[in-house]
Amino acid sequence: MAFTPSQTKRHPSIGTVANTKKSKPTIINTFKRDYQLWLLIFPAIVCVLIFNYIPMYGIQLAFREYDFTAGLTGGEWVGFKYFSQFLNSHMFWDLIRNTLVISITTILVGFPAPIALALLVNQIKWKKGKKILQTTVYLPHFISIVVLVGLLNVLLSPNTGIIGHLISAFGFENSNLLASVKAFVPVYVLSDVWQHVGWNSIIYLAALSGVDPQLYDSAKVDGASRWQIIKNVEIPAIIPTIIILLILNMGSIISTGFEKIFLMQNSLNLPVSEVIETYVYKIGIISNQFSYAAAIGLFNTLINFSLLLLMNYIAKRSSKISLW
Repeated sequence: MAFTPSQTKRHPSIGTVANTKKSKPTIINTFKRDYQLWLLIFPAIVCVLIFNYIPMYGIQLAFREYDFTAGLTGGEWVGFKYFSQFLNSHMFWDLIRNTLVISITTILVGFPAPIALALLVNQIKWKKGKKILQTTVYLPHFISIVVLVGLLNVLLSPNTGIIGHLISAFGFENSNLLASVKAFVPVYVLSDVWQHVGWNSIIYLAALSGVDPQLYDSAKVDGASRWQIIKNVEIPAIIPTIIILLILNMGSIISTGFEKIFLMQNSLNLPVSEVIETYVYKIGIISNQFSYAAAIGLFNTLINFSLLLLMNYIAKRSSKISLW
């Protein structure tokens, strides 16, 4: 039986739905769909814009001869004058060396410490003891930098400090460690690890809590020891977290803790404690050389950003794990 063209027409309700293409999501459609979430993070977006992006307008000071009467938009344009001045300064290599030594030592010692602590805490089966240990190692993180440096001055005092007396009791020369060029970096790094190791271990404990319990059961059935469980189950589970945090830490390798170094600094340890951030403070705030300080700060930021891109690229090529 043959059908006429009129009989072969599709019903209007059927149409050509199958042939229509889905429209690509746009920012407006996404906002309409998830407007509650956008409203929730709106205050944070405003704060980031006000305190992080709008002040970036002041970067132009690094390329101008700053004039107080002209404000942020005034001053003669001098190009890369202050960058060249910093690169040719007699302080340049000393600042780079001191900053890198402190930063790299902090990463080498401080980065594995919270990983080891998280693996150790995760092995504790006594819940009450585990909570007590976690609370104990978290508390130093909430100590003010000013208070911490004050404690270091008291404990390391060559005359009245407990550590100074212990050094003398073991037959070593009782010297002022905060005034020692050789002891400054170890004191800074070890005190920093003590203060933040507990807090930094939280993210690794969170990653370990997501490990499938069946993996532990399978390892125990196979007769695996605790070390074998840590090596073959737990460490592979937190490797993505380790890589991401390592990338972020490498992005701030040229930036050190200004407050702590500045408070620990004195005329005796200055050859090893003068870093880029303390130098920027002295040049910009104390000496009123705002354009020169802005150029040094921008140089520091560009180096950090370049290292972040490089580390992210290496991690992406080697492990397929990256920030973007």
